Amino acid sequence: MKPSAPTSAVAVAEPGVGHAPAGPPPAVAFHPARPRPTAYLRLAKLGMVDYYLSLIVVVSLLPASGAGVLGASSWAALAAFLLGELCLVGAAVAYDDITGYRDGSDAANYGTDAAVRRLARKPLLAGTLTEADALRFARGALAAGALCWTAALALAPHRPWWAVLGVAAAALLVPQYSWGLRLGYHGLQEVFLAAVGWAFVLPPYGLLTGRATALAAVEAFLFGLGPLLFGVYSNTNDIAGDRAVGRPTAACLLSRRGNAVFIGALSALETAVIVASAVLGIVPWWFPSALLPVTAVRIAQFTVGMVRGDVLRGRLIGIRAHRILVVALVAANALYATTP
Repeated sequence: MKPSAPTSAVAVAEPGVGHAPAGPPPAVAFHPARPRPTAYLRLAKLGMVDYYLSLIVVVSLLPASGAGVLGASSWAALAAFLLGELCLVGAAVAYDDITGYRDGSDAANYGTDAAVRRLARKPLLAGTLTEADALRFARGALAAGALCWTAALALAPHRPWWAVLGVAAAALLVPQYSWGLRLGYHGLQEVFLAAVGWAFVLPPYGLLTGRATALAAVEAFLFGLGPLLFGVYSNTNDIAGDRAVGRPTAACLLSRRGNAVFIGALSALETAVIVASAVLGIVPWWFPSALLPVTAVRIAQFTVGMVRGDVLRGRLIGIRAHRILVVALVAANALYATTP
């Protein structure tokens, strides 16, 4: 998945420049007889915690919705959901690495600057895991994730149909970003990145409260925009490799200027939703002020990444913006819960 791309700054690939090599490249490091556990941790991209912050937002929403104190079964359901997130996202990024290794796109996007882009993040390219190792891990993580989310549904105090359907759909579709249905190869990558974030907020909120509120829907939407708004910067950097293997990201389909306009529009959409939710009375009037740091960082992100052309630094700023968003949402929800 694109959000797992590295964060160091390198030159931006121009549209139409460069071609990915056919097939997987030879390993660049000795493969041990027994892979170290750290290689699997890197394969699962556990250092990218941004999707997993969803449950912090969910828990912070509960006092504002009058849910009261959570019981033991609710906490157990949250724990099972989090474990399922870890496993299913781990399976998705492992399958993505396998696909990128096989079609040569990872070699194209990493090959010329492997040291700068931390090749160890790609265990197949680094030679610390084989394809067979990665496939076993992905299949095991997928099975474990499905079991964890089944347990979360069984433990949850509420099971509204839409929340159950959301959990089931996410369990089915999240691992198919680059595998199976290969959603990321059919022009759905940007929608996918945002939808995963939405699915990690609203359905678990429904399992805990039995309902969906406008406030929860707004915060789920904002949370989902976070991974999208750093994923599109990775896509901009990886235009050459993605075009060569037929991955139709917006960055590949649009001109350089068109892609910048698209990213700017997504950034503006985030601010528009924040302001509109206050105007419509979904959130308190002071909500846009509480999220003003996010808007300021978004402006810096676009300036650095699109105006100055330092795309991967812009992506890094986007990751920080998403984490600032989570902190701001939690603080706003805490204040909202104590306000008459």
